Amino acid sequence: MSYTPAAADVAKLRNQTGAGMMDCKKALVEAEGDFEKAVDILRKKGQKVAANRADRESSEGAVIARVNEDNTLGVVISLNCETDFVAKNEAFIELAYELAEMAIFAATKEELLATDFHGMTVAEKLIEQTGVIGEKIEIGAFERIEGPFLGAYIHAGNKIAAITSLSAKVDGADEAAKSVSMQAAAMNPIALDETRVSQETIDKELEIERHKLTEEGKPANIIDNILKGKMQRFYKDNTLVHQDFIKDSSISVADYVKSVNGDLKVTGFIRVSL
Repeated sequence: MSYTPAAADVAKLRNQTGAGMMDCKKALVEAEGDFEKAVDILRKKGQKVAANRADRESSEGAVIARVNEDNTLGVVISLNCETDFVAKNEAFIELAYELAEMAIFAATKEELLATDFHGMTVAEKLIEQTGVIGEKIEIGAFERIEGPFLGAYIHAGNKIAAITSLSAKVDGADEAAKSVSMQAAAMNPIALDETRVSQETIDKELEIERHKLTEEGKPANIIDNILKGKMQRFYKDNTLVHQDFIKDSSISVADYVKSVNGDLKVTGFIRVSL
């Protein structure tokens, strides 16, 4: 006589694994009611699907930022998938948030993947979810920041997130850190200030602008002076503290932070986007 799993067992397996009802029922039938064996069957299915989809591009997903309780350590991670349809799924987003909370306690992506997740590793959970969802599911970005006071911002739709570090915990720092993180998310600065811009980027920008000026027929003896002005503009447009503040374009981000507290400064930021 063939085994027919009880509805309660199917529901229990579904709650534990996230697999579809029919997949859970089939796994329990194959396992002849052995719950742990059924879980293994579903995991193996996930491994098979993951292997088949290993070369797929996972450019969609959710970007989540999280800061610890005392606002001194933060992480931004992306949980990647193949389609926007899955990226908008409530269960997928909940998983991304749960992984981001766990990421606070991990120093690296590899450490996060090895972390226990309800009786399995995070890496195993992602393989399982690949089988359940039928798309490649993986952790993409893993960015970490520490500082005296951190604040986070996640843009609507979970496609961009940023965390900013301020120099001290003062009155108004909460709102200031969030506002500057919103700035970083919206304006995508390449560095905190001019001292953090790579020499390679500076050289490339100088080369481009020098070529333009030469093509325009500018005299060689004044090109260097013009380039100084061009680079000042480049830093203003592309470095966080010098950018016009998005909530008040009459002041810079640095000026905004100083208006909150005269000694307050932005000391760092991280940003991730999909």
